[in-house]
Amino acid sequence: MDTKTTEGVKITVTTNYLPDYSSPVQQHFVFAYRIKIENRSEFTVKLLRRHWYIHDSTGQMREVEGEGVVGQQPTLEPGEIHEYVSGCNLKTGIGKMRGTYLMERLVDGRHFDVTIPEFTLVVPYKLN
Repeated sequence: MDTKTTEGVKITVTTNYLPDYSSPVQQHFVFAYRIKIENRSEFTVKLLRRHWYIHDSTGQMREVEGEGVVGQQPTLEPGEIHEYVSGCNLKTGIGKMRGTYLMERLVDGRHFDVTIPEFTLVVPYKLN
């Protein structure tokens, strides 16, 4: 589990390898990740955009950027939590992701970036 707090917004990430959707022989490895967003600030915030950097163990890097997360732009009151699950495919059994969420503080319209902590995506048998 990887965690990071930026301006009162705490991000926690957990990951899972999905062997039923993967094909190592074809260099296709699928991972799921669960993101928990906790608003520990005193302001209501809205998630506007995401920006991901995805790396595999060959040195390949790709960026993914867009509105919201899994089709939503959640608004979180102080103390509220939003969780979602998404996925990522890699050509190798080891990789990592990191990124940012662009958030808006609704009281004054101020935008700020929240850091998504870097986390690894590893096929379990690669750890032995």
